[in-house]
Amino acid sequence: MFFTRKLNQRMTQLALAFTGMSALAGAQAQTVISEVLYDAAGTDNGNVFVELFGAPGALLDGLLLEGVNGADGSVYRSVVLVGTIPADGVFVIGDDDGNGTSLVSGIDLVREIDFQNGPDSVVLRDGNHILDAVGYGDFSGGVFAGEGSAAPDVPSGSSLARFNPAVDTHNNLLDFMALDLPTPGSVPASAVPLPPAVLLFLSGILGLAGIARKQR
Repeated sequence: MFFTRKLNQRMTQLALAFTGMSALAGAQAQTVISEVLYDAAGTDNGNVFVELFGAPGALLDGLLLEGVNGADGSVYRSVVLVGTIPADGVFVIGDDDGNGTSLVSGIDLVREIDFQNGPDSVVLRDGNHILDAVGYGDFSGGVFAGEGSAAPDVPSGSSLARFNPAVDTHNNLLDFMALDLPTPGSVPASAVPLPPAVLLFLSGILGLAGIARKQR
């Protein structure tokens, strides 16, 4: 009976550790908008971008980036995405300068993505399912299509970026901040997704650590 009780405790510890790591993996698997530069210093043409963050290898084919007008809620721009998220978890869509290229460095895809200044929203959609959305500016009397409360409308030349792309509280005001110097293709090191093999290894380590503590 004592042995059975101890075995059950150890199995419970391993299960809890694995569940915790699995929850982390699931949170990281969600593709989100991690940074937006919608008002470049000078001309927007070829200089604005949208950065996505998600699990390496995640397929983006068929996803839509939509610009939603804060005045009436209409979709004024719809951009079809293609490609996969690279190993670093960061995918950058740079604005087309009119020649099929972009002036944004390190991009993964060129598209016409000159989104309007605030109050407006940018929505990442998979068919009818909204994966993520960020609204910026003062929506008093307007139509907000973001999450929670709106993020601030940042000055020209600054971008709107997540504090941590691996965390989504579904509240734009809490999740986003203004960056004086935009960082397309770069996110905090703590936000880089962990490969599944590493998650499994860490889950085992956490479980063993729990068992060791119980045996003391």
